[in-house]
Formats: sequence, C-alpha cells, structure tokens
Amino acid sequence: MTTTRTTLRELVRIPGGGRYALSATVEAATSGMLRPFIVIYAVLIGLSAQQAGMTLTVGMLAGLAAVPLAGRWIDRGARRSPAVAALLVRGAGSLLLALVPGTAGFAIGAVLIGVGTQIAPPTSSALIAALAGPSQRTAALAAGRSLRNAGLGAGALLGTVLAATGPEVLRWLALATALGCAFGAAVIARVPLPHHDVPAPTPAAATKETPGAGLRAVTVLALAGIPYAFYADILEIALPLLLVQSLHASLAWSSGIFVANTVMVIALQLVVAVRLAKRPHRTVLVWSGLLLAASYLAFWLGQATGGSPGTVLVALVIVPYTLGEILYTGSSVPLVIESAPPHLMGRALARWQLSYGLARAVDPVIITGLLSLGAAALWLPMAAATLLGAATVRLSTRRQPPHRSPGQAMNHAADGGSAAVDGALTESVRGGTVTSRSVKAGG
Repeated sequence: MTTTRTTLRELVRIPGGGRYALSATVEAATSGMLRPFIVIYAVLIGLSAQQAGMTLTVGMLAGLAAVPLAGRWIDRGARRSPAVAALLVRGAGSLLLALVPGTAGFAIGAVLIGVGTQIAPPTSSALIAALAGPSQRTAALAAGRSLRNAGLGAGALLGTVLAATGPEVLRWLALATALGCAFGAAVIARVPLPHHDVPAPTPAAATKETPGAGLRAVTVLALAGIPYAFYADILEIALPLLLVQSLHASLAWSSGIFVANTVMVIALQLVVAVRLAKRPHRTVLVWSGLLLAASYLAFWLGQATGGSPGTVLVALVIVPYTLGEILYTGSSVPLVIESAPPHLMGRALARWQLSYGLARAVDPVIITGLLSLGAAALWLPMAAATLLGAATVRLSTRRQPPHRSPGQAMNHAADGGSAAVDGALTESVRGGTVTSRSVKAGG
C-alpha cells in the first residue's frame, strides 16, 4: 500500500531529492511564520490596511511580469539557477521588511516578495521534473507540495505562538523568513542535476518554429484553469465571510475548517496522486472541476439554509472541496508539462503561472464584490465558470495529444514521425552525444 511516508522516502532517494526536500521544508516553515502577519506588520509600521493590501497586490502583479522571463531562462537549459533566484529575491524582500521598517521598505520588499512568489512555482516544478524524470514526476511534485504545506502550517503555528509575546517580534519573523530563503537557496545551488536532462532544440528546429508554436494546448489549459484558481481564496476569503456574516457562526468554525483542509491536504495529497498516477492527468483535472463546482453549489445551499444546519453543511462540504483541490494541484502542472514540447517546458510553466497568478491577484476583489450582492451572485457563476473550464479541458483532449518526453517516445511508435524523432533523440542521450545544457550552463 502506498503511503505518504513511502512516497516522501522515494523523493529523498532521488539524486538531489533529499537536498530539495530540505530546502523546501526550511523555506516553507520560515515563510509560514511571517505570512499570516504581513498585513498586521504593515499597519504597525504606519500603513493603513487598505494601503498594505494594495501594495501587496502591486507586488504580485509585478511578479507576473517576471514570470515569462523565468520561463525563457528555463528553456535555455537552466534548472537550479531560476529556483535559487526565486528564493534569493523573496529573501531580499523579507530582509528589507526587517531592516527598513517604513513605507519605502515595505513597498520595495512587497515587490521583491511578489516577484519571488510568482516565479517560484514554475522554477521549482522545472527543477523537480529534471530531478525525478517522467516516471516519478507526478509523485515527486506531490511530495514537494506536501512538504511545503506541512512547512507553511508548522511555521504559521510557531509564528502565532511567537507573535503572542508582542508586536515587536514581527520584525524578527521577517528576518527568519529571509534567513530561511537564503538557506534554501544555498542548498538548492548544490543539488546535483542528472546528465539526461531535456536538451534544448536544435538550431534548425528553432528557426522553423513560430513564436508560441507548440504551446497552443497549454494556452487552452491556462485559459480553462482561470476559474479553477479561485479555489484557494474561496477557502481563505469567501467561506470566512459566509460563516461569520451570513450564517453568524463563531470564528472557531472558520479556523476549524481551515485546519481540517490543511490536515486533509497533507495526509491525502501524496496518496491520491500516486493512486491516480495511471489515470490521464487531463481526466483527473476534469474530475477536479466537477468536485469544485459541486462544492460551490453546496456552499450556496448551506448559505440558503442558514442557521446551525447551514453551518454544519458548509463544514461537511469541505471534504469534497478538499478532494477537488488535491486533484487540481496533483494533475494540473504534470498535464502542462506533458502538453508542451520538452524544449518549451519553461514557457509552458510560465504561461500556466500567468493565468494562475492573475486569477489569484484579482479574485479577492471579485469574490468580495459578488458576495456583497448575494449568495447566488457568487456561487452560481463560480460553479458555472468552473464547469466551463472542466468542459474545455475535456474537449481539448481530442484536439492535440500530449507531447511525449524523450524517454517515453519509444513506447509510442504509433505517433509516427514525432515518435521516431524522439526515439532517435533518446538513443543520442543514451549514447552520450547529447548532454544537458543545464549542467554546463551552471543552471
């Protein structure tokens, strides 16, 4: 039977996987210490809550502008360097918060944190994909997410305990985050990369390609994934407002639901990802959309029911909601990777992060605005949009098959010329005629 412990042990046994796991755990734990209190810290140093929120939003939008650059960096062969850069930029932002406790320090720090936060998912996914290879990629990505979730949760708990000693400790939490990012970057910089990493395209192939060629399937996925991305702020924004303002429940219900979601994600994410590894990632992503859409309709029903019964219903619906979240996070990035040509993986991950990051940047305004109009104004459009996204993912299956990585191409001779080219490329790699640019370039 596959367990979380077993899968984590497999990640550690991958060459370089242990160092990546150490880096991810330390960085997530220290970042989690500051994350819940960053707005409070801004208020303490003289900003209003609205100014703090706007500054953080600007930082996240600035981070989106850096995502395409990170994608192109990855496509040039880099693997370690982009991941290291993401950690160092975020660490520099946290260090500014600690050392320059004023409006200017917070503004510049927020921009740096936003840049590091936005480019971290594609850079870390590319690094894990290089370390694990196609056969272990899904499990390794899930293990990395599980470690980060556990680290963030533990860090937030420790930060809560420390913050109870007084507001002056928040500067020390920012400093701890900076040190954690620096430590994580130092460990990642020494991760050994395999010599069979995906090679860059040949000059002849590159000259024939038009800009964006080979990424049409990823573009469709990115557009379809926008409503999916609202899931996170449904938990952090919509449900607390629903429970406290509409159902008049105590704050304990909101915090209890958040803890239950975190525990279920940590406990089930790896197991579910491994159990569904043989299922097409596209199919799993469709299932995720169906579960999330059904959960939104159930939240609407709970809000319409009202009182204690409505509160209990909302709490129970967190189970299918969390399963939808797990299926989404476990299938989306692997699907993006396999839907793009190997030499365009960086740009594919960047394109996916752009849609996800943009949705996360605007969904607080959309969610609070729609919820102020009434329950149906939020939950019905959210359910419909998510179902539309799931339908788009499902229908796109028939338009373009996923790209095979070089190691998989020999098993798919029916793909014709494409498989023959990939098979020849695989034999070249095995024969030592093609080497990783990421190793030579110090990436």
